[in-house]
Amino acid sequence: MIEGARQVAAALNAVAVPGDARELSRFFKTGKGEYGAGDKFIGVRVPAIRAIAKQFVELSPADLNDLLDSEFHEHRFAALAILVLQYTKAQPAEQEWFYDFYLAAMRRGRVNNWDLVDSSAEYIVGAYLVDKPRELLVRLSRSGIVWERRIAVLSTFAFIKKGDASTTLELAATLLEDRHDLIQKAVGWMLREVGKRVDRDLLVGFLREHAPRMPRVMLAYATEHLSPAERVYFRSR
Repeated sequence: MIEGARQVAAALNAVAVPGDARELSRFFKTGKGEYGAGDKFIGVRVPAIRAIAKQFVELSPADLNDLLDSEFHEHRFAALAILVLQYTKAQPAEQEWFYDFYLAAMRRGRVNNWDLVDSSAEYIVGAYLVDKPRELLVRLSRSGIVWERRIAVLSTFAFIKKGDASTTLELAATLLEDRHDLIQKAVGWMLREVGKRVDRDLLVGFLREHAPRMPRVMLAYATEHLSPAERVYFRSR
């Protein structure tokens, strides 16, 4: 690692708890054949990582890449947290650079667990594409890589918060038969947010059309804030 990345790694090591490393390894499914297989943890919780990220907000791209290429999960999380902070502070003309940097990290497999996706996709990919064409998300939703599909879905949270559910509903319809529970949960979560933040009737209309084909996990997430009677009705279908 180069100097800046080493400093971030040292700060993370200083607050690492070995017992937490074992618990996090189990929680993020790092066993053989699981979605996080082979990932390694040093034992730092998210609030501590975010606090350290704020101390290194000026970190260079080379340092960020060093952290993203680390075998340790917390190093990658810290890099993405810093990148989000940098994107947020960047001028509009500079934001494309951060968007491209993030996609490059995604393509080489460094945004590779659900917490890494959920803490970054909305704030960089989604934020950048709010007022731009979104064909990239359609392509990612068809990827054979689960993290790319989840990035597509979670990026739409930025649109939902602007009152636009169109891309969320488009991707949800194409992912109805996705077998991965992390995608089913993500789609259900975003559909729920459509109902909460954009238009309840949009959610209900989507469910009336698609509930019979929706996996139980996806449907459970999507209907979580509906009335008990509505939940029973849609889940019975």
